[in-house]
Amino acid sequence: MKFRKKHRQESEVSTDSLNDILFILLMFFLIVATLGNPNVIKLGLPKGSKDTKAKQDIMVSIDKEQQFYLGTKKIPADQFDSVLVSEIRKYRAVRDTPVVVINADTSAFYGEVFRVMRIAKRDSAKVVARIEE
Repeated sequence: MKFRKKHRQESEVSTDSLNDILFILLMFFLIVATLGNPNVIKLGLPKGSKDTKAKQDIMVSIDKEQQFYLGTKKIPADQFDSVLVSEIRKYRAVRDTPVVVINADTSAFYGEVFRVMRIAKRDSAKVVARIEE
């Protein structure tokens, strides 16, 4: 005679600790993602009210000491024109119209900003001056 067990034990996999680890990792990546900023150079940007976004192909920054940066790389002022032109031509091979985004400190000399705009426009690039909201 065969007797069946009425209470059969089921095997379980405990996922409580796995859920805790995944939650901690999720929080870590969310915090790191919000802290990641492409502008490593600290600038006091002018304030604006419109919310316009541009594709940032070439990033030019000018700080209050009139130092030029292409991305995060510091470029000497006397070589900046030729470096910018070569960078625009490099991006033009990839896209039709590259976009030059200018970040200038509020205390920077804006004659330099206009000079960068002229260079970019002369090489048929789109120019965007970035402002902080």
